[in-house]
Amino acid sequence: MNHFYYDNFNTDFKIYNKIIAIILRICFEMLENLFFILGIINNLFLIFIFLIRNKIAILQRIGWIYLLLAIPAVYGIFLVIKEHKAVQYSIFLGIFLAFLAIEGLYDFILKINFRENFKQNWKLLTPYLILYYAMNYGFVVMVWKTSLMGGVIMLILFIIQIIINIITHPREQKRGAI
Repeated sequence: MNHFYYDNFNTDFKIYNKIIAIILRICFEMLENLFFILGIINNLFLIFIFLIRNKIAILQRIGWIYLLLAIPAVYGIFLVIKEHKAVQYSIFLGIFLAFLAIEGLYDFILKINFRENFKQNWKLLTPYLILYYAMNYGFVVMVWKTSLMGGVIMLILFIIQIIINIITHPREQKRGAI
């Protein structure tokens, strides 16, 4: 009887391995799926970062993990070439990589607090914001091209991201205020 249980376990284990392999292949071998999953993770990560914005110690410990999204983005560019997909995927993944690069440069290498004062730091903040909005636009539009529901999900997440960013963003003190 133990032998029978062991055989069933092996069969079940093989089935689970095949299912996991199929899921991974669907997620990472098809560019559209990778792009969608990367967009979801990006949005959820940014929403989380905006929610913990005031908890600097936590943000400094885990914020660098966000930069690891560069790995699937680079892989996505290789998939564009391999699958002969539209060049727009490479463009938006390149914009995403540029955003991650500027994020890493400002926050983790130079450690510049460029978000504090727009008037003083506009030269640093302008390319950052342009890449931020272009990246999010790309995730919404490119997913929308292949899936209406996926595009709507991305748009809703982006709107949530903007709302949370506005709510949690520190307000500038007006001069003369007590």
